[in-house]
Amino acid sequence: MARLSYDSVEALIYDPVPSNRTATRSALYSLGFRHTETVPTLESMIEVIQKQTPDIVLAEAQGVADELCLAIQQLRQGVAGYNPFTVVIVTAWEKSSALITKVVNSGADDLLLRPFSTAQLGSRIEAHIERRKGFVITTDYVGPDRRRDQDRTSDAEVFNPPNSLKMKAKDKMSADVIAKKLDADLNLGRDKLAAEKLRRDSFQICILWRLLQEERPDTPAFATDLGRLGNLARAVERRCADTGQNKALERCNAVQAACEALKNGGGHDTLMPALSEAALDLHRLICPEKSPAEQLREIDATIAIIQTRNQPTALAS
Repeated sequence: MARLSYDSVEALIYDPVPSNRTATRSALYSLGFRHTETVPTLESMIEVIQKQTPDIVLAEAQGVADELCLAIQQLRQGVAGYNPFTVVIVTAWEKSSALITKVVNSGADDLLLRPFSTAQLGSRIEAHIERRKGFVITTDYVGPDRRRDQDRTSDAEVFNPPNSLKMKAKDKMSADVIAKKLDADLNLGRDKLAAEKLRRDSFQICILWRLLQEERPDTPAFATDLGRLGNLARAVERRCADTGQNKALERCNAVQAACEALKNGGGHDTLMPALSEAALDLHRLICPEKSPAEQLREIDATIAIIQTRNQPTALAS
């Protein structure tokens, strides 16, 4: 195995405690890192990620776990930062199932408990160079594939994310070659992320429309799903605007208009057909490779699964 070299790797450390920042920086220095920036606030970390492209981020969860995990999720979703695929290691002092769930769902690469040794840190970093998990893109998650049941059916394609940490530490490319390759890889990765998110989000819009059809307008479930649908339509609208999909953008606007009218007490019988047409048209524009009949069968199958899953809860209540 080729010896790893970290002298050109750009690392970012976020930790609100000065002594911890110093300790982590010292550990990285001992491993060979020579370009390390430290920041004391989560806001500063986000600002650095948005302005430049660190190859690896070590971020402390203590006291800000929810906010940190949201920031990582936004990074992975392509909302914040040039490189959605930066290696991210979350550090923490206490291990709890709640924290583990938050970190896993954020799309972070790893969770490392303090206090850790230089050797432990080095081993984790090496793993994300030599054996980094492939990424998956789903409706609400972008990050390492952590599905435990390999036999479980899923259409989520696993792909190898761009890894500038590996390019510098193992492949030892020149700065010019790294810049060109990373730029090309990130363009491909971001295009894949945008296309897959649009595909999945437009499908989820159809699912939410169908759920609304089954729910009474005066119920909490209807209000919750209507709010989710509106938020999702706004997210799809932003991606459609970024990718120049004007026809899909128009249908997004129609979905949002129907949602807003329903929220304000508009006629359910009049607005639901309009919402149905807009949602299905949007999905067909984004996924033209499938026939309308195939898309409807997929929607029906997913609704049936959701209803089966929710049936025990309904019976219990």
